[in-house]
Amino acid sequence: MGKLDGKVALVSGSGRGIGRSIALKLASEGARVVINDLDEAPAEAVAAEIRDMGGEALVCAGSVTAEDFGTRFVNTAVDGFGGLDIIVNNAGYTWDSTIQKMGDDQFQAMIDVHLTAPFRILRAASEPIRIFSKREAQEGREVFRKVVNISSIAGLYGNAGQVSYSSAKAALVGMTRTLCKEWGRYKVNVNCVAFGLIATRLTQAIDKEQATIDVEGRAIKVGIQPQLLETMGHIIPLGRPGKPEEAAGAVYMFCAPESDYVSGQVLVCGGGLLL
Repeated sequence: MGKLDGKVALVSGSGRGIGRSIALKLASEGARVVINDLDEAPAEAVAAEIRDMGGEALVCAGSVTAEDFGTRFVNTAVDGFGGLDIIVNNAGYTWDSTIQKMGDDQFQAMIDVHLTAPFRILRAASEPIRIFSKREAQEGREVFRKVVNISSIAGLYGNAGQVSYSSAKAALVGMTRTLCKEWGRYKVNVNCVAFGLIATRLTQAIDKEQATIDVEGRAIKVGIQPQLLETMGHIIPLGRPGKPEEAAGAVYMFCAPESDYVSGQVLVCGGGLLL
């Protein structure tokens, strides 16, 4: 028996990295999970992992920035699994530059993926959640649902070269605290996890040639200079970057029933790093 048996979870950006670990963690506790990735192949691979461990998973591939994505994502859960209990807004990437070199398109891209996309997903979820909540109240049942928005210590404290990313992640904290007040009457806990340095393909050490990822036809440079990674290892109190599984554990804390009276909070998962 898992603590999330019977729950239905949406996890955006769950075909790789932290999102994959979140999806696997929720599934290990019994949740049925809708997997999303920009590309179908990694999403299907994670869904297969969940099925291989005896769980249930569906795939909703595509860009979270598409105007109709929020509705598609929510409908996949409601139509496919008959419910909606957990929403983790995790999808995203970084596209860094100092402000004087940043174009409008670069700034807007970070707002679109880190702020507008979660807004649309949550807006699409509002009506099903209202209906489910009303039905449960009429039956005399108290059922808690969970929203976990993924922010960053860059959103809390800023980070040079990330004015667009930091702005979007900071605004997501405001969205979290507002929605916890709007959705409290529906028994929805709305919280936020702000990650520090987590070891993924986006934070790998830059070798001779900087790695890139493809985001809808754009080649986005990823990675961190080795010297900076070494410095971060010294200033993080726990002495190293976090693992994706550890990041997933922080998200799970807000999905578990032990957090049923916790809402509107920001949890920093950064190994003690407070800039």
